[in-house]
Amino acid sequence: MRGFEVAKGYEKASVSLPERGTSLSAGYDFSILETLTLEPGEIALAKTGVKAFMQPSEVLKLYPRSSLPRKFGVTIPNNVGIIDADYYGNKDNDGAIFIQLYNFRDAPCTIEAGTKIAQGIFETFLRIPNETPNHRVRSGGFGSTDR
Repeated sequence: MRGFEVAKGYEKASVSLPERGTSLSAGYDFSILETLTLEPGEIALAKTGVKAFMQPSEVLKLYPRSSLPRKFGVTIPNNVGIIDADYYGNKDNDGAIFIQLYNFRDAPCTIEAGTKIAQGIFETFLRIPNETPNHRVRSGGFGSTDR
């Protein structure tokens, strides 16, 4: 099973669960939950209020929507956001997905609540045979496995 749910703490917000735009779309469109203004050169976190569940051998990859740079002068600074299966329900934030955005223009940019900013694609990945698993428990998101 894989899919999306509203993360804890966002139950009363107007969260839009990601959907595919057409029957042949690969990506599920993620919308920004709250209006966000980014100053030139600023990196900010956009709330979605969404969490994703998936199989242990799957990952959710987040890509900027193709219109994001053209319309807003904004992109995802790390190019691809990675949401691991064990991010779901973690104790620090319940797996709520935030999307990093970077304003590369010379003027402030405002993105209104409800704007589709990213697309998520579930993928299966391979592991090294006979790998010794790391049994650390995830806590948090950005940079949490490098603490």
